[in-house]
Amino acid sequence: MAQTAAQRQAAYRARRPIAGREGNGDRRLDVWVSSEVYLALERLAHRDGITKRQMLERLVSRKDDAVLRTLDPDKPEWDQYFRARS
Repeated sequence: MAQTAAQRQAAYRARRPIAGREGNGDRRLDVWVSSEVYLALERLAHRDGITKRQMLERLVSRKDDAVLRTLDPDKPEWDQYFRARS
């Protein structure tokens, strides 16, 4: 028997905690940004032929990698960076 839309949505949401690379899961991000930033994100994603989500993930990952390259794992700044919460 075919699933209802509600059943499909429930199954999708149930998979989110274990989705993604290495089964680490996905996390929901709800945020308002300026129109300027939204349109820039849209342009960047379109230019590279990817989704806005993929572009956002790419930009954040690259910045995080750049920061990590400047930190020494044996220094307090490393621990401070990984304790950062908003």
